[in-house]
Amino acid sequence: MARRTSDRRTSPRMRSETLPTKHAWTLYDIETGLDICENDIPTSSSIQEHIMASTRPLGQPLNIPKWVAENSHMLKPPINNYCVYNEDVTVMIVGGPNERTDYHINETAEWFYQHKGSMLLKVVDTSLPAGQQFKDIHIHEGDMFLLPPNTPHNPVRFKDTVGIVLEQKRPEGSLDRLRWYCQNCREQVHESSFHCTDLGTQIKDAVNGFKEDREKRTCKNCGTICDTAPQPKA
Repeated sequence: MARRTSDRRTSPRMRSETLPTKHAWTLYDIETGLDICENDIPTSSSIQEHIMASTRPLGQPLNIPKWVAENSHMLKPPINNYCVYNEDVTVMIVGGPNERTDYHINETAEWFYQHKGSMLLKVVDTSLPAGQQFKDIHIHEGDMFLLPPNTPHNPVRFKDTVGIVLEQKRPEGSLDRLRWYCQNCREQVHESSFHCTDLGTQIKDAVNGFKEDREKRTCKNCGTICDTAPQPKA
């Protein structure tokens, strides 16, 4: 009598343990929250390369109130922010008041948290009908808010306030944009773009370039000269 041969195909558990497919091999980076190898079976060398790239000395916890007390001079106009960490995630501590009329457009999401006091986030919500797209979002002390990618936003910060902003490391080839809208007719007046490597410095350079060029500040639709600082409401 012939000996019966076991059929592994009848045992799902055995199949999953002994015959892994490429879809079973997905590495998850706890630092970035991204899949490392979604479609390919990783080799031992690729795993080792990732481990080596992810290994870095651990820093010490940062006490926010103590840091702010000792470094408040770094939170100065016109941008008022200081980059604390700038690796896979950029962490910025931001003070007030600020004087900006530009709207920042980031291809990745941004996370806002108010540590002290309130802030106003002026946004352009293109999901709304024309004429209703400019809106204000109030973020109070203790509040957090996640801003979707590609949302034009103008953070308005007030005196003696402190916020924290988290941003992703920009993908290769991505562009950050600063856009100015006419205060009279709401048409776009000027836009500056750059690949973000040092946000604070690059925003400052773009803002100063806009301030110094009257042609850039002139609305092509109605001829209004765009303000370079918020004007008091009448």
